[in-house]
Amino acid sequence: MYFAKLNFRNRFSKGGTLYFAKLNFRNRFSKGRKELLPPWIKWDSKDGQELIETGDQELAYFVTICGLQPNARVLDIGCGIGRIAVALTHYLTSEGGYDGIDIIPGAIKWCTRKITRQYPRFCFHFADIYSKAYNPKGRVKASDYAFPFDKDLFDFVILSSVFTHMLPEDLEHYISEVARMLRPGGTCFATYFLLNPETLEHIETGKSTLGFQFKGDQYRTISHEVPESAVAYNEDYVINLYAQNGLTIATPIRYGTWSLRATDYEYQDFVVAHKV
Repeated sequence: MYFAKLNFRNRFSKGGTLYFAKLNFRNRFSKGRKELLPPWIKWDSKDGQELIETGDQELAYFVTICGLQPNARVLDIGCGIGRIAVALTHYLTSEGGYDGIDIIPGAIKWCTRKITRQYPRFCFHFADIYSKAYNPKGRVKASDYAFPFDKDLFDFVILSSVFTHMLPEDLEHYISEVARMLRPGGTCFATYFLLNPETLEHIETGKSTLGFQFKGDQYRTISHEVPESAVAYNEDYVINLYAQNGLTIATPIRYGTWSLRATDYEYQDFVVAHKV
């Protein structure tokens, strides 16, 4: 029932409907997967079942909008406790592969112990990057971090709710690293809060769910003390940054509901780009 409802609500293509029917028949969705998520996890008051459904919804975007193939090599930056990884365990074939990377040591330990043990082609890596909120003992700045992966290695790179917590110096470095790691023709999926005439009008008139009242160069944030709490970027700046790194943005950009604009998509905006 959930996926029939989801399919209708998000107006997936016929290919998306076929994908859901096939996946449901083969894997019965959440059966056996809830145990792959930590029992102590709390995420926006969702339990494990809801997290599985959220991961499956993101996977639907990857397949129907981004063209993710079952034999792809995937990099999940900011993998957390494995929400997307769990969804991909029943989609990627033995010809594909998955690497997840995060700055939270406990999350990586859990994913390695629970997910990698059952799915050896799913590997998780700890990035010792400083974060006041998530890794205060981190030894490396995000802007200096070199991802431990070869050039042209991945078909698909995911950054879900990562750039919404990064300032420009870090964002620019990560985009350059993504471009390095993607194979020619590869795809990057990333979420943002994008500033354009419509979203700025909603912010200024109080219609947006986030105020973004503190202004920086090419960005805004909701907190002066902890600017990484939530960061929004000028849309033109993001488009130019991608172009400078050899990444072509697929249109249209999908806008989320954070600014209370009419949309069929989720809370954050998301950008799909291909390496030239």
